[in-house]
Amino acid sequence: MLKSKVFVKKTRSGGVLKIVREHYLRDDIVCGWQPCEECEALAQDQAPDRAHLNDEPLSSSELCPQPHFVLPDTNVVLHQIDILEDPAIQNVIILQTVLQEVRHRSAPVYKRIKDVIHNPDKHFYTFTNEHHKDTYIEQEQGEGANDRNDRAIRVAVKWYNEHLKKSQNSDVHIQVILMTNDRKNKERAVEDGLTAFTCDEYIKSLAGNPELIDRLACISDATKEIESSKLIFTEHLALSKIQQGLKSNSYLQGTFRANRDNYLEATVWVHGEEGKSKEILIQGLKHLNRAVHEDTVAVELLPKEMWIAPSAVVLQDEGQVEEDGEDEQERLMKNATTKNFSKPTGRVVGIIKRNWRPFCGMISKSLIKESTRHLFTPADRRIPRIRIETRQAETLEKQRIIVVIDGWPRNSRYPNGHFVRSLGIAGSKETETEVLLLEHDVPHLPFSQAVLSFLPKMPWEITEQDLKERLDLRHLHICSVDPPGCTDIDDALHCRELENGNLEVGVHIADVSHFIRPGNALDQESANRGTTVYLCDKRIDMVPELLSSNLCSLRSNVDRFAFSCIWEMTHNAEILRTTFTKSVIDSKASLTYVEAQMRIDDENMIDEVTKGLRRLNKLAKILKKQRIDKGALTLSSPEVRFHIDSETHDPIDLQTKELKETNSMVEEFMLLANISVAQKIYEEFSECALLRKHPAPPPSNYDILVKAASSKNLIIQTDSAKALAQSLDQAEVPGSPYLNTLLRILTTRCMMQAVYFCSGMDTDFHHFGLASPIYTHFTSPIRRYTFFIKHLFNLQYSSKINYHVPHEKTALMKTVSL
Repeated sequence: MLKSKVFVKKTRSGGVLKIVREHYLRDDIVCGWQPCEECEALAQDQAPDRAHLNDEPLSSSELCPQPHFVLPDTNVVLHQIDILEDPAIQNVIILQTVLQEVRHRSAPVYKRIKDVIHNPDKHFYTFTNEHHKDTYIEQEQGEGANDRNDRAIRVAVKWYNEHLKKSQNSDVHIQVILMTNDRKNKERAVEDGLTAFTCDEYIKSLAGNPELIDRLACISDATKEIESSKLIFTEHLALSKIQQGLKSNSYLQGTFRANRDNYLEATVWVHGEEGKSKEILIQGLKHLNRAVHEDTVAVELLPKEMWIAPSAVVLQDEGQVEEDGEDEQERLMKNATTKNFSKPTGRVVGIIKRNWRPFCGMISKSLIKESTRHLFTPADRRIPRIRIETRQAETLEKQRIIVVIDGWPRNSRYPNGHFVRSLGIAGSKETETEVLLLEHDVPHLPFSQAVLSFLPKMPWEITEQDLKERLDLRHLHICSVDPPGCTDIDDALHCRELENGNLEVGVHIADVSHFIRPGNALDQESANRGTTVYLCDKRIDMVPELLSSNLCSLRSNVDRFAFSCIWEMTHNAEILRTTFTKSVIDSKASLTYVEAQMRIDDENMIDEVTKGLRRLNKLAKILKKQRIDKGALTLSSPEVRFHIDSETHDPIDLQTKELKETNSMVEEFMLLANISVAQKIYEEFSECALLRKHPAPPPSNYDILVKAASSKNLIIQTDSAKALAQSLDQAEVPGSPYLNTLLRILTTRCMMQAVYFCSGMDTDFHHFGLASPIYTHFTSPIRRYTFFIKHLFNLQYSSKINYHVPHEKTALMKTVSL
């Protein structure tokens, strides 16, 4: 059955365009309940592995004790997704109407509900009501889109109940219940003779699962909050008014950043044109107006005479401060400010985009006995305390838990939220590690079977075809130099003397792109993780261990695929020729920095690997001097190493890493490889080369450094990178051996953030810190996805190896560049 809608549209040129939209309706869409005789013949054409409703649904609801299926509306899915994900909630029908609305309104919730639907143990079924001839409805004249969708949901519930009654299968009478928190929608459903409950009513009726009550999202009623008590905050402006204010420059849009040490102070970072940004200071609870860290907000600047300076007072929210005490704290904070250092000051007038996420922390149990309302204290001090309701306070008091914010009424000092799950006992290594990873949004779940299915089958071998497409370098005396215990070896080096007296130097980088093809699940998971994360006792890989520690790792005495950057150099490190190629290598030694240094220093060792290391070390010193002469900065802070107990795997000691000449040797050749690759890909792809630049800091960034140095009668020149580097080299005070290190650490904080960019989108390629006119990242594809992109998109063409690159990956490259 075909329905079509015809309308005309005026074009920019003034013409009229006739548009016809066709909508196909079908009569072969099944209900999802397999014993249904009405759908039995149609079900034979359905995919056998598609999720379906349980044949005999059981009910633990006191409101509806008979077997039933639940059909939630859009708002229930959006706000109560934590409830729907719980294993206790099964046999749920998700309408196409609901799924489409969720997709448009919240991408994260859409992904979560899709994951639930694909879980066969949950028995969630997607019913395509918009294409079923008996459940499709057209929007009536004067009817809003939301009202039309609500009516479509009610029509689907009514169809389901009538459809299931027709089944002559058995004496089982299954009912379909509408779950909605919309009062009008529920009333109209009851008028239509349907059974409808709010989410709260239904969940509280599940006698066998009382813990679900704690996970109910707290949805506030704006009309009740105005009537109930004194209002603390002003109302947020509507988005339409905010847009008007932004256009007229009455308001400014920026990112809200809470102060970690003062809960009554924040700044809003306003991004201007051409990279120019400014900060607006926000002080006082009412001016903060319910904004949460990293929200996108609209701010109104206060009159200049009301501008103030940042407070030097440290204020932590104790959670039990009365309103008078809050006012006293604000007065104390304002008295501690200085008018001489006042900054542009404003107030939050509206929220453009919330950045709420699940927060880790601990519960602060109420002092009132048997109270179910408690305050949750997030681990991140920039997040306000959250009021939650739970009956498990005694159990959760000493645990780390996850809480989600549901809303922040105008009459409430704190936002409302709900308990999601417990992470474990506070203080335990496993629990605190989990908190650390979750708070920093580090993906750390095991790789899924869908991802692992794209790994090569073992045993893996190099074929004759592979050798035809690559340069065989297995005869060279290549070695790798890495920290102790390193198994994900990205890079290896070699250096040999040529017959003409020059030197051949090679940097060989693991060819990860051979094993990860664009667009598959393995590629998408690697892009999502972005980088390998190192903790003191474990590593969270960007790619599965089979690749990171085996097939891609350039281990010794095994054949491995690589991208090779090979230079012909003079003994004074002058580059005569550069070659890029895909290769097969066989590393002759996997060394630590200390082992490589011992080989260089031991005059009795004269094997080819050691000779190569000595040549590399000599060249590296020349390359480093050349960089420093150009103005390259040495700002690295001291690195530390953890000593781990061999039995418990707990950290037991901490020491500063001792740097050898070999550390600098490897660094110099990795930098040289990155610069050479940057030049090559820009030469090949002048409009779309993915490069990395480091902008020069504005003079004001150095104020804190200059002030700190002047306190010790030292002068820091900041006119250029070279002047800054020379000033830091001369910044020594007798009797203060660590002062120079502290100044270099402080200089690091004055720097701008290095960024990726596409060569066609900018003209300034300069890398300030390295004093290099062009730069990119190439040498760590096992650990960082941006390095892998360089291999996949640029060098594959330079090496004449043709892979299909989908459009989405090109878009991803542009996103990473920005």
